[in-house]
Amino acid sequence: MRRVLLTGVIVAFLFSLTAQAAITQAEIERVLRNVDNASSFMTTDFSAEMTLISQDPEKGVEKHVVRIFRRDREDKFLLLFQEPRALRGQGYLLVDDSLWFYDPESRKFSHTSLKQNFASTDAKNSDFRHSTLSDDYRPVSWSEGTLGAYSVYIIELEAIHDEVTYPYMKLWISKSPNLVLKAEEYSLSKRLLRTSLFPSYVKVGDSYVPNTMILTDELVKGRRTQITMKGISIDKLPDSVFTKSYVERVNR
Repeated sequence: MRRVLLTGVIVAFLFSLTAQAAITQAEIERVLRNVDNASSFMTTDFSAEMTLISQDPEKGVEKHVVRIFRRDREDKFLLLFQEPRALRGQGYLLVDDSLWFYDPESRKFSHTSLKQNFASTDAKNSDFRHSTLSDDYRPVSWSEGTLGAYSVYIIELEAIHDEVTYPYMKLWISKSPNLVLKAEEYSLSKRLLRTSLFPSYVKVGDSYVPNTMILTDELVKGRRTQITMKGISIDKLPDSVFTKSYVERVNR
């Protein structure tokens, strides 16, 4: 019986190696580039209204409504709070690789980090930037599998620099088109920090937008945030939208 069990383990191990070898690293790198291209807007601008519903075992349920504006070709975004009323007018502006937080009460901008949590939610500021997986990570392991009804690539990634929010990630990417359906995000010690689900996408122009996202905090049981998008537009935005003066002006 022991010999049979050992044989089974060896066969499963060899099958795993064969399955991975059947997909080359070049092909997996192409999949990551496809993800970046499919979820970015390089020839148009992007805007939408986001509703974030956060559940916390101590704070209860909180709701935020935020307007998002993106110009991916210049790596810029603006996030403006609409609700709750106490936060209305606050904003986050990414320009020239610097992320600024604006407080309308003090009328001052302060420098902040893309790695920080967005408000009191489970989202990170970096979640609202366009995808740069192929630039930030290298694949270290991959295989084919399924996630629900979808055929997927399961890819483990490690960061190639320390500017990313998560040094290690595991992704479940649909085969056609290449879109992230699930992500596990890990610390430097490879502790699972967050699980992100993207159950629903909408196609806008030539790109895809996750109009539903579910972010689960793996360190605090019962803590999660669901993000939904509506009013999606790819109309051109005025250049002034991505400036500090605009953020100050719309809050007067």
